[in-house]
Amino acid sequence: MQLIEFLAPHFAFVSDPTAWVALLTLIELELVLAIDNLIFISILTNKLPEAQRARARRLGISAALIMRLV
Repeated sequence: MQLIEFLAPHFAFVSDPTAWVALLTLIELELVLAIDNLIFISILTNKLPEAQRARARRLGISAALIMRLV
């Protein structure tokens, strides 16, 4: 059996338009939630003293990124 014959059934979704719509919807949702996280983190960190803001933003964005990957 050739490699293409073996892999073809596993990649049948590539030609399915509903799979592409679902993928684009998920990507759009992730972008919206990422922007929401940035806004929320910036609102919360603006209440901190100036010296702590940069560190808090880095920690917040890092935590949000880690949670997205998990």
